[in-house]
Amino acid sequence: MIRRKFLKNAATVTTGSIVVPYIVPSRVLGKDAPGNKINIGQIGCGRIARSHDMPGVMQFDKARIMAVSDIDSNRMKDGKIFTEEYYNKKTGSSHAVDVKMYADYREMLLDKDIDAVVISTPDHWHSQPAIEAALAGKDIYLQKPTSLTVTEGRLLSDIISRQGVILQVGTQQRSWAQFRVAAELVRNGRIGKLHTVKIGLPGDPSGPLFPEMEVPENLNFEMWLGATPEIPYTENMVHPQEGYGRPGWLRHENYGAGMITGWGQHHYDSAAWGMNTEFTGPFSVQAVAEFPKSGSWNVHGDFMVKQEYENGITVYTSGGYPNGIRYEGDEGWIFVTRGAYRATESDPLPEGSVKALDASDPKILESKIGEDEIHLYVSEDQHGNWLDCIISRQQPVSPAEKGHRACTICLISHIAMKIPGVLKWNPKTERFVDNDLANSMLSRPQRYPYGTNYIKV
Repeated sequence: MIRRKFLKNAATVTTGSIVVPYIVPSRVLGKDAPGNKINIGQIGCGRIARSHDMPGVMQFDKARIMAVSDIDSNRMKDGKIFTEEYYNKKTGSSHAVDVKMYADYREMLLDKDIDAVVISTPDHWHSQPAIEAALAGKDIYLQKPTSLTVTEGRLLSDIISRQGVILQVGTQQRSWAQFRVAAELVRNGRIGKLHTVKIGLPGDPSGPLFPEMEVPENLNFEMWLGATPEIPYTENMVHPQEGYGRPGWLRHENYGAGMITGWGQHHYDSAAWGMNTEFTGPFSVQAVAEFPKSGSWNVHGDFMVKQEYENGITVYTSGGYPNGIRYEGDEGWIFVTRGAYRATESDPLPEGSVKALDASDPKILESKIGEDEIHLYVSEDQHGNWLDCIISRQQPVSPAEKGHRACTICLISHIAMKIPGVLKWNPKTERFVDNDLANSMLSRPQRYPYGTNYIKV
């Protein structure tokens, strides 16, 4: 338990008397003392955890990963080794930490020494552990997408608000200067009245039909499936047994929705920042998409989505645009992208030489935002901002409700890929207007005992 919680809990009134906490002098504790650190539990030790989330947390002295959990025992052991070797190298000690292992993350949530958790699991295992962590009083860093259905996303955001825990969504573009600068310039009218946003987002390729395989002894496949339908195991539908390459589950709709949620939440979240629509959504959505006609992978390939907003902005999304966000106003345009950055080696890169921030006129980018103009939330590091907010109890740069709203745009766009024509959407009620088929897709059946339907909230 970090020192702030100790002091808070100790200074309480008990049986009519005040308990005065014993304050340990700072010279005894020191900045690296265990009691001064935010104790973190890592849930999921796969590709995104090892390449992004775990190093993202461990770089900060204010935090310490003290426990790991994974339903693949090999990956869990690797996670323990990865963490201990990192801290040993960082501190110059051969026994800097002794990381606990939990085969079931729910046991980790019972550990009162853990202050917060990082959830780096497959997409179908995002909302449930986040909700359970919030109910256990843990602060949360949650990989995107925040949910696979609008229904569970709403439940998650409401519980986060009710519990008062700090949740940061892993939409790290919020912590990159070029995305904030682009949004500020747009919000302050540097390209005139914004009317169109074009988002570049690739699709996924199809693949062959993969044969059924024997479940590895190190994998709890029953729990890995969770709330999704029970199907035979094949390695190319789960994750590699050797190495940490791009997992096959990313290309099956049981476990995600393809790139529309995989990268879509990043770009829709950033676009909403510039559009000033972070707490709402479009009033209409229309889409066309290609889906595989054979093979085991079934997420969308090439696609086009159109969304219309009440403020007069129309958003188009397609793999035919450069990977990034182009804001178009009646006096110019601004384009923003990650450039050559990749969170993992398998992330898509833009073709050719692309500037991270570009505009129709270079003078637009040289414009200074005045004191009386709109200034957006400044965060220099997504994980670091989360840790700072755990201490300050202020909202982070990517809080639950904004994450839910951005994810909802991904999810209703995916629904529109399946239903021809224009779908009318009510962002206040989070329901489609006069379309029972579309509304039936706002949730998914959940296989008992897994799923958010079976959590006592």
